[in-house]
Amino acid sequence: MGKFTDKLHFNRTAITFYDTANTTLYDLGHEYPPPPHLYTILPLSCFANFSQAKELIYKIKEGLPRGTFIGAIGVDLNLDFTVEPPFLFSLSQKKVSEQYVNLNNTTGELHTSATEIDRETLCPDNAEGQGCVLSLDVFVLPQQYFQLIKVKILIEDVNDNRPKFPVDEICMSVPENTPVNARYAVEQSAVDPDLGVHGVQTYWLVNDFGVFTLDVEENEGGELTPFLIVTEALDRETQAEYITDIIAEDGGTPPLLGAATLKIVITDVNDNCPQFTESQINVTLHGNATKGAHLARLHAFDPDLGANAQISYAYSERVPRDTRSLFHLDRITGVIKLAGKINTVTATFYKLTALANGPGCIPAVATVTFHIIKVVTGPPAVIPRYIAPEKDGVVTIKESEPAFSPIAFFTVKNIDMNQRVDCYLEGTGPFRLGPYQLFKNEYLLETTEPLDYEKIQEYELIVVAKNTQGLVIKTFLKVQVLDENDNAPVFQQSLLEISVEENNPPNTFLTQLQASDQDSESRGEVIYLLGGDAPGIFVVDRVTGVLTVATSLDREEKETYRFIVRAVDQGTPRRESIATVVVSVQDRNDNSPRFINKDFTFFVPENFPGYGEIGVLSVTDADAGENGWVALSILNGSDIFMIDTGRGALRAKTSLDREQQGTYQLWIEAIDGGEPTLSCVTMVTVLLLDVNDNPPIVLFPQSNQSYMLVLPNTLPGTSITEVYAVDKDTGMNAVIAYSIIKRKGGEPGSFAIDPETGNITLKRELSNRGLYSLLVKVSDHGQPEPLYSTVMVNFFVNETVSNESYIQSLLTREADIEIEERPWYTGQMTEGPERYELFPCQPVLIALSVTCLGLFFLVVTLTSYICCKRFKKHRKKRSEVEIPLKMKDDSMQVVNRKLRQISNI
Repeated sequence: MGKFTDKLHFNRTAITFYDTANTTLYDLGHEYPPPPHLYTILPLSCFANFSQAKELIYKIKEGLPRGTFIGAIGVDLNLDFTVEPPFLFSLSQKKVSEQYVNLNNTTGELHTSATEIDRETLCPDNAEGQGCVLSLDVFVLPQQYFQLIKVKILIEDVNDNRPKFPVDEICMSVPENTPVNARYAVEQSAVDPDLGVHGVQTYWLVNDFGVFTLDVEENEGGELTPFLIVTEALDRETQAEYITDIIAEDGGTPPLLGAATLKIVITDVNDNCPQFTESQINVTLHGNATKGAHLARLHAFDPDLGANAQISYAYSERVPRDTRSLFHLDRITGVIKLAGKINTVTATFYKLTALANGPGCIPAVATVTFHIIKVVTGPPAVIPRYIAPEKDGVVTIKESEPAFSPIAFFTVKNIDMNQRVDCYLEGTGPFRLGPYQLFKNEYLLETTEPLDYEKIQEYELIVVAKNTQGLVIKTFLKVQVLDENDNAPVFQQSLLEISVEENNPPNTFLTQLQASDQDSESRGEVIYLLGGDAPGIFVVDRVTGVLTVATSLDREEKETYRFIVRAVDQGTPRRESIATVVVSVQDRNDNSPRFINKDFTFFVPENFPGYGEIGVLSVTDADAGENGWVALSILNGSDIFMIDTGRGALRAKTSLDREQQGTYQLWIEAIDGGEPTLSCVTMVTVLLLDVNDNPPIVLFPQSNQSYMLVLPNTLPGTSITEVYAVDKDTGMNAVIAYSIIKRKGGEPGSFAIDPETGNITLKRELSNRGLYSLLVKVSDHGQPEPLYSTVMVNFFVNETVSNESYIQSLLTREADIEIEERPWYTGQMTEGPERYELFPCQPVLIALSVTCLGLFFLVVTLTSYICCKRFKKHRKKRSEVEIPLKMKDDSMQVVNRKLRQISNI
């Protein structure tokens, strides 16, 4: 394969050719636009000589939608698509290939199919540094062009997997005597199937309790292992375990998180020794006490746990063997019972040293003193009979038992007839001992109020029987309160108000619910649940109480979410409490202002007063606060128009004239007050409606002094001339009507004018020569009041015009007199002023004509002055050339034809 001397330029897409013979790499390009959604499409191998083409390589990212362009095989191979028969492209393994890509059989273009490519599924064993490749075999057909093209599609990783811990709860044991800065590896590290920076990058704790921190180490293989570091001294007796969440975070943008519950159990070490609750115990014993009588109970406590807290009781070696035999000490319970018969003759006092032994500890020491009282007669005996469950002198009673629940009966025996025995109770607590009804020497022990395990779990009572001789018999009794699920969990806050900005990333942390339960064991274990009114987008961790929102929130869709959360214990029956969560979505400037209409059109009559309201532009912004404040401005035409931002009212600074400009197009911009600001633009069209403010303008004849020569033999029905006028208004305001309002000369009805065209026609034969004048009114059809102009149309009836100056003098003189309804000349007409015969009442007619014409011209002059000021520019454009009426017939026809053309325009 030879080297290339020319390069084709690509648009962002590079194609690389390999020279298999010379192992030379060539880069070519073409003007093929890059496909959307692809950061890089890099066919790494293509060919200048098609017959040697072997392999094409493209690069795409995983998870692209259906129809995304991958590459054009035919274009990249530089094929000539004009050949016949045309090229065809085919996949050799359609079932496998078409699962992910679609191939255009005629163009060779590759697109993604409906099945999104998941790199982790396609290449499950793909490691760092290894590419995930989708290989295709493409046939180029028909047979005369046949070629096998190897296509490789490199699938690039995107951050579409969040880190995941192998277990939901990681349990670690840390001894309480662990030194500060000791490190413990968290073996159950998170796994992220994504590669590179999209994999796990760091770990962190939601709550370190001020005694832990987390460090991350990387081994030679690049794997990260989190290490738990102890930063403060631990004490199991203060806190036995710590529960928090460990978070694994990847390096994507935005990063994805994975969480697991981290339970740190503080294991016990034997750092405490037993201690007696009472180091001095005095017991009074009657000499006639029966064997097996309960005398006393030793009680020692070790705050350690398990085997480290096991206590055994024993007498000191200094206690004589026979004494130890007489007073039996139970090594487990610490109960001392009488094991033999007391010899009251030789012994009246015993002092015993008792030890409480713990593993690896120096024994605690207590002294038990027995005082022996000699009894001449048989001493009274107190016989207990238990109603509540009892074992080894320990009575158990549920805290749910009501007040005055019976515990035991005590019967006093061996009482002489002349003796009186008092029986009473020693010890504190809600108990009482009293005679039972009318039975003698029967006493009932009962509660006086309900017991509460959460306040006191255990009571030690002594039933004392004392006779009149001072003999005292004591019976020891221990009452243990059994816990029941009588406490519901209690939230630290009954109302949780949370603020979160809209457009938040999915799975955003909102808060951690915290509730406590005073009950013991599983009855005090709390799980967290959402109430039935909670939207499905909120998620709470049952164990940790971490509340998250699964989706992105939109304040414009909903601004406040209010729902119930429940804290439920594990007792029987279960108890629960509720709290109210109020999530307020804070606004962000994510909505542009929006006009109610795409564009606006306002119709305004011309001469509308300045600063009058033309129309109102309604604009809205879905955001709140400053983000929803909208200001309007005019992008063009601000020298003529202004806009009232408060109401959105459009106004014109001056009165507008349709004859100067009939349509205005404005671009109005609406800008909100957010940061950054958002805006939108709309087009406003202002159409001026015509007002009848222009009278018709007579273009022909152009002067009241103009005249036309009319032959005396002109036949009736002949069109003599026409009056032509225009009106600058539109519509009915510009529709013109012509009428003859006065005449001078000729008989009534001699002339007629077409009201629509202004064409003047001779209706009767002209028998008299001389000057005829018609006053023509040119009026429009405007509303509410039509406007009009007048023009004088003069005819000189004769065969020729030999003395034009005389006719002009007549026109000048006649302009000042009122025109009558009949001709002013009835005699024979010849050329010369001496041949004219004036009317006999000429002075009177002249005076009346002058008066009427004066008033008429005054009105016309005022009207013309007002119109001229408004249309001064247009008047300058009007032709100043006056067309005289004295023309030959052929010249008049030419002029009439030109004026009709103007009229048609």
